[in-house]
Amino acid sequence: MHTLGNILWFILGGFIAAILYFVAGLVFCITIIGIPFGCQLFKFAGLCLWPFGTEVYNKADNMGCVSLAMNIIWIILGWWEIAAFHAILGMMFCITIVGIPFGVEHFKIAGLSIAPFGRGFRKEVE
Repeated sequence: MHTLGNILWFILGGFIAAILYFVAGLVFCITIIGIPFGCQLFKFAGLCLWPFGTEVYNKADNMGCVSLAMNIIWIILGWWEIAAFHAILGMMFCITIVGIPFGVEHFKIAGLSIAPFGRGFRKEVE
């Protein structure tokens, strides 16, 4: 089931979203100060390619105060808009029964994008 969902996600816009996140990450990696933010955007690009069958988790090697400070800067700089965008898309997809799986994946991306530092994603164990 994950494979079919990932294929449909990829065809219906996941590939374009991943490319956009990847390009934005490259732009941020031009400066040394932007590299941590670029790495987070690469994380979104990876999750946007194949979101079905992945789980978002808090990393055990969480950097504590540094992650908190970077997440605050992330929100202040306006990246909360990614979370709002994916949350709105999730609500729109959940209107129909067929769209609920895609809505759940958008909510997963929204949860990651509100505070991405100190978090990661991995394939779920089936």
